[in-house]
Amino acid sequence: MDNNYYDNNYNNGYDNNTPMTQPDNYLVWAILVTVGCCWPLGIPAILNSTKVDKLWNQGDYMGAQEASNKAKKFCIYSAIAAGVFWILYFILIVILAAAGAMDY
Repeated sequence: MDNNYYDNNYNNGYDNNTPMTQPDNYLVWAILVTVGCCWPLGIPAILNSTKVDKLWNQGDYMGAQEASNKAKKFCIYSAIAAGVFWILYFILIVILAAAGAMDY
């Protein structure tokens, strides 16, 4: 049996460098979470989202996909951090209001 058979057919005829579709850059989400949620995590989201188109146009399809995945990850982390912050803030307000009501 030919040893190159498995090497040639491993990807079912698709080359790893063959572009399918350009990955989403998540730029809108990155800007929204930077402005409205958690800017320390939003800034890396913007930086990675701006890399996607540039890497795709240079032919670095795997790099573009990786930058897209990182941008998405930072957007999600920023939204989660904002949610946790607002929940803790609400709990603190309730506790302080209850403590203030007990003083009377």
